[in-house]
Amino acid sequence: MKIIISPAKKMIDHDDFEWHELPLFLNKTEILKEKLQKMDADELAACMKCNQKIAALNYDRFQRMNLHEGLIPALFAYEGLQYQHMAPSVFTKDELEYVERHLLILSGFYGLLRPFDGIRCYRLEMQTKLDINETKSLYDFWKDDLANELFHDNDLVLNLASKEYSLCIEPYLGENRKMITCIFASLDKGKLKVKGTEAKMARGEMVRYMASHQIEDLEEIKNFDYLGYTYDASYSNDKEWVYLKK
Repeated sequence: MKIIISPAKKMIDHDDFEWHELPLFLNKTEILKEKLQKMDADELAACMKCNQKIAALNYDRFQRMNLHEGLIPALFAYEGLQYQHMAPSVFTKDELEYVERHLLILSGFYGLLRPFDGIRCYRLEMQTKLDINETKSLYDFWKDDLANELFHDNDLVLNLASKEYSLCIEPYLGENRKMITCIFASLDKGKLKVKGTEAKMARGEMVRYMASHQIEDLEEIKNFDYLGYTYDASYSNDKEWVYLKK
């Protein structure tokens, strides 16, 4: 079983933890880096649909970037709500070993990251439109590379990633490639309503729950009850497990 999550836009550069390996798709990341290094701050702002301050920060990052130096482990590099609620910095040794075995981070820039892969701070969302080697988007650029690696020695994935990122896996599912997506929602006039901020928090809490309970049988996550969410079989099916906040 593997668990996939999204990255976060906000990143922090620190050396409190040691990285173990280089990312799996570093050759393709090098292609992206070279493309981005040729763009000025205004072009980055337009491409990334961000303001000038963020564009200037990332222009500087890409100009100075060496993919083999100044690296930090991926799991500790992101600072979004999901990662705050996961709180990997306070994981026990057993919990860190658990996520190292099971957790993978999808990334527009790096493709697929293991928790202790050494990375640099960057910004590049998966839905970014970017012309690279006759491809028009990052989905086209990565093609089935990420799904093939994800299911290389595994046939079950728990999807805790956002739709933007899980879209790079979904087209390549099949008979021997099963993915279960967790949906954290509340009911609004009888319909499921997902609140983005709360869903991010719950995804992080789910990773922490799985690590602390050392879960190997996915059925056990139906007992998850953090942040007031509980599993609801009436809204769930074999592809989507719904957790309702009542």
